[in-house]
Amino acid sequence: MTRGEDSYKKTTIDIIVPCYNEEENIDAFYAAVQEVVEAIPGYEFSYIFIDDGSSDKTLEAIKKLVAGKEKPEIKYISFSRNFGKEAAMYAGLKQSSIRGSDYAVLIDADLQHPPQLIREMIDIIEETGCDSCAARRVSRKGEPKIRSFFARVFYKIMNRFSEIEIVDGAVDYRMMDRKMVKAIVDMPESQRFSKGIFSWVGFDTRWIEFENIKRLSGESKWNVWSLTRYAISGFVDFAEAPLKFMGFMGGVITLGAGIYLIAELIKTGIFGKDVPGYESIICLVLFFGGLLVAIMSVIGQYIGRMYVETKRRPIYVEKESNTDEE
Repeated sequence: MTRGEDSYKKTTIDIIVPCYNEEENIDAFYAAVQEVVEAIPGYEFSYIFIDDGSSDKTLEAIKKLVAGKEKPEIKYISFSRNFGKEAAMYAGLKQSSIRGSDYAVLIDADLQHPPQLIREMIDIIEETGCDSCAARRVSRKGEPKIRSFFARVFYKIMNRFSEIEIVDGAVDYRMMDRKMVKAIVDMPESQRFSKGIFSWVGFDTRWIEFENIKRLSGESKWNVWSLTRYAISGFVDFAEAPLKFMGFMGGVITLGAGIYLIAELIKTGIFGKDVPGYESIICLVLFFGGLLVAIMSVIGQYIGRMYVETKRRPIYVEKESNTDEE
């Protein structure tokens, strides 16, 4: 890949922007990104905005951009409801794959992902020939300390027990070549955990570090509950350790129960029967009952995800778009 205004064919890059209630940020985001990409010769940039069922005027703001610009090309897809950021990223990557663009860049609309890193990503890919260049936060300034703590714990647990490795601080902001985009789009699961998928598909990825940046306006769409569900989803998707642990625990309990039974038989044979204690019986019943419920809950998580996947429902439902327009 070479950079130069005299190139016969410019390298095409799609900038994919998932949006959910980002009405106030669209214009500022577009201006900031355009300032960066206009200074990069030898590349042809296009935008793919994904309106994830916003309840504000995000779609109207995107349409104003489309109406006011002939170049660069701006495409949009609007969902029938809020399907989540994972679905929005998938829709953008799928459209980029259909278009056959050379590269795709995933970036948030709130400007927490510095647009100037796009040029750095291009430079790294040019210099190294890698398939992807991704960003990771090296600080969590501005975040609640409890949220930062649990985020670090999640990465440690995930990397310890799953078959993949997720870089601590990794965000969705990254540039990928067409091969990697196609590999991601070809993964059929409807319940997606992109950080794990990016790692699972492999390919040579280089990392750029950046400091955490405050949102341009508005509030984060992620709360404690949604982040917890997201973490559980990722862990269940890419870790079989809970199932293996439950099997190990079952084996240990069975072995312990067998040893206890033998000891009681020997004790009864030597000393005769003694009066059983109700407290110990109640404690054992409660302990094993709670353990069984916990085991069934873990197994239920896996079975539930299999149940959802077997329905083969679409990852998202498109309400309107301009992707078919010439």
